[in-house]
Amino acid sequence: MIELQAVGKAFGAIQAVDGVSLTIEHGEFVVLIGPSGSGKSTLLKMINRLVEHDRGRILFKAEDIRSFRAEDIRRRMGYAIQSTGLFPHWSVARNIATVPELLGWPAARIAARVDELLALFGLDPQAYRGRYPHQLSGGQQQRVGVARALAADPEALLMDEPFGALDPITRRTLQDELARIHRASGKTIVLVTHDIDEALHLATRIVLLDHGRIVQAGAPRQLLAQPANDFVCDFVGRSDLGLKLLGLQIVAERMRAGEPADGAAIAATMNLRDALSLFVERHVECLPVADAQGRVVGALHFADLLARPA
Repeated sequence: MIELQAVGKAFGAIQAVDGVSLTIEHGEFVVLIGPSGSGKSTLLKMINRLVEHDRGRILFKAEDIRSFRAEDIRRRMGYAIQSTGLFPHWSVARNIATVPELLGWPAARIAARVDELLALFGLDPQAYRGRYPHQLSGGQQQRVGVARALAADPEALLMDEPFGALDPITRRTLQDELARIHRASGKTIVLVTHDIDEALHLATRIVLLDHGRIVQAGAPRQLLAQPANDFVCDFVGRSDLGLKLLGLQIVAERMRAGEPADGAAIAATMNLRDALSLFVERHVECLPVADAQGRVVGALHFADLLARPA
């Protein structure tokens, strides 16, 4: 869907992006990550021409992005940033409706879309459509910002550290909502973050950059289990690689199917890192596992968390 071919960008003598080639397939959730100054935000902004690249080519659906007017390519790619960028004197509904209004959608269609998105993000349309940004919490403002980016049903969604200013609990809640929306919609998402835990939680593929170049790209488990070099190992967290790997696996992968166990059951979809915390909290060696209907379907043993996965 999006293809970068030997793309570069310099700001004076500083080479911010240096010959990056990358293909992002339809429906992927790609996270660009790296230390400050690695070029991740510049790379994201070049995709929708907020920053123009100096060399190479960027293709969107097999067409060079410079064959489109800049405003047209931006309407086809939703864009959400950390500060939300909401218009302070516009209501929530009008903020979300910004792009559909520019596209000339009928008023009834816009109103229905606003209500649909508010409901999707857990904001009651009746209560929130008429509010103004200053009447919202930081997390609610961020929800509205992402809703606005999705309002015209863009073909891709670009996000530049959208949750960076939020407290940890709100941040995790919005990460979970974004992951749910991605699964439900199949939308192509490209997100920039400096937070490796956020990248591991959200990405189907992580692209780690340093000094404007790709150091390693792959599925989260690949970066943890097969880091390309010491830089990757240090960046993803050398000291707690095991815990991070547990966070990428779910209970169903390690449980003993059909085996009974005593106590309150845990969900088969829970990640193993959270299951480990429950073992410590409950001081037990075995936990019953339940399916989505609450039926006990097996047991998870503490010893199995220590075993190498098959």
